[in-house]
Amino acid sequence: MKSIFLSDAHLKSRRDPCYRNLIGFLAGLSEAGVDKLFIAGDFFDFWFCKDHQIYPEFEEIIEKLVLLKATGIQITFCEGNHDFFLKSYFGKKLGMAVYEDWAVIELDSRKTLLAHGDLVDRKNKKYLMLRKILRSRLFYEIQTRTPSAVLWRLARLSSYTSRSLSVESEDRLVQRMLAFSMDKFREGFDTVILGHSHQPFLKKFLIDGRQKTFATLGDWTRYKSYLQYEDGHYHLCYYRASA
Repeated sequence: MKSIFLSDAHLKSRRDPCYRNLIGFLAGLSEAGVDKLFIAGDFFDFWFCKDHQIYPEFEEIIEKLVLLKATGIQITFCEGNHDFFLKSYFGKKLGMAVYEDWAVIELDSRKTLLAHGDLVDRKNKKYLMLRKILRSRLFYEIQTRTPSAVLWRLARLSSYTSRSLSVESEDRLVQRMLAFSMDKFREGFDTVILGHSHQPFLKKFLIDGRQKTFATLGDWTRYKSYLQYEDGHYHLCYYRASA
């Protein structure tokens, strides 16, 4: 089994270097023998979809994902704090797995917790309230009744607001996530994989004779980092575009 985990691409414009690099990376997954692709949130800098009408700038990257799925690669999304309401399009229309909060998966019989990670800090009440409002049924109904052009303008505003309320030192956030992971290890999880911090980090432990792994995925806006799982081992990797 060969799996890839990535997060925090914050895609907006197909002209952005981040967008082009990610297209190049995804294009090579089939030849690399990848079986599963896990996207742990904030793949898009914002997401709203009305009657399956998507933001035009996202068409190319979604077409690439559809092609990957057609080759047999299983694709799983965890929603982030910038992209949610994904299930109606990626789940129902495209047949990809979508998790709103936490995903519990098995990799070679190892219990793994995968999430964006924005719910780890339960003390940030302002952010948690904003998250609840933006994901509410009322907000969903409002966006389905809003013209697409207006909706995408509002999406940019909600993206900025979400970012401004969830700002924290990356190193501090990673340490908070590590403490959270230790609790999950005691609950029986073997691996915890999170996004959101934008800081690539991988640490392995031996607890009660069993290997435990904690990882934060970094991002594609600066690091072009991703986590690779193969033959029972995790490796933190960095994409380098071909010349």
